[in-house]
Amino acid sequence: MSMPTRDVAFELLQEYTQNENLIKHALSVEAAMRHYARHFGEDEAAWGAVGLLHDFDYDRYPSLDDHPFKGAEILRAKGYDEWLVRAVLSHANHTGISRETLLEKALFAVDELCGLLTATALVRPSRRIADVEVSSVKKKMKDKAFARSVSRDDIRAGAEALGVPLDEHIAHVIEAMSGIAAQLGL
Repeated sequence: MSMPTRDVAFELLQEYTQNENLIKHALSVEAAMRHYARHFGEDEAAWGAVGLLHDFDYDRYPSLDDHPFKGAEILRAKGYDEWLVRAVLSHANHTGISRETLLEKALFAVDELCGLLTATALVRPSRRIADVEVSSVKKKMKDKAFARSVSRDDIRAGAEALGVPLDEHIAHVIEAMSGIAAQLGL
């Protein structure tokens, strides 16, 4: 299969993921990955597919022993290229797969940030991602009780590895998510 079409990747996501919030997270990460692909002059479809599929196995296999390892097995069995499988594996620290390519670094950089931005938008009176400001996100990052499962260290490390200043990185992902706000309910 080498490179899945967007429709094929989305069908695989829906086959394994019933949780609507996980699907919205995948859509957020896809949008952020497509945004960064354009920013860096890379393959938007390929980067988007990785964003859609990075957590496709999580709903069925949420334990650290299984995710994203089960997903990698499924992708390999379906004939997906190893670069895509490796990118999916590299997004999680516990896999031991280092992030070497720009695509892998971007996936790691946007994953946790998409979660934090969603949570930040949902506590705004408007509940709109377009109304989220970088300063508000940075303030929420300091509040350890807010969206406590989101790793602030991963967000900072991801931006640094990507070579994008944190404020600019947050602004990029807000812009990306704002482009699909209706699909995200934000």
